[in-house]
Amino acid sequence: QVQLVESGGGLVQAGASLRLSCAASGRTFSSYAMGWFRQAPGKEREFVSTISASAGSTYYTDSVKGRFTISRDNAKNTVYLQMNSLKPEDTAVYYCAAAPRRAITTTPGAYAYWGQGTQVTVSS
Repeated sequence: QVQLVESGGGLVQAGASLRLSCAASGRTFSSYAMGWFRQAPGKEREFVSTISASAGSTYYTDSVKGRFTISRDNAKNTVYLQMNSLKPEDTAVYYCAAAPRRAITTTPGAYAYWGQGTQVTVSS
């Protein structure tokens, strides 16, 4: 069992930065691929980024490439999402998720554990 708790969301102006954190419980964090997803009002949840268990591989959705960076610290059981140059269209609830596999994946169904989400609001 893995429990995930996100933090770091907030209200910022366009162009600003935020760093989201996701703290995981359990001693097997380092064996899980991790992902970030987001859901805007009235829209379906969408993939944002993923990182492999060893942090050797990462992948981003096109709309955030060059602006967002995913990273993890397995010693701290934490995954991060550094978000720069934020845009109003980045406004959403951001969720972290853990997949019981080492390789990256963009498929929501591959993720067995989800956090409760943290709100990110970007004003224009």
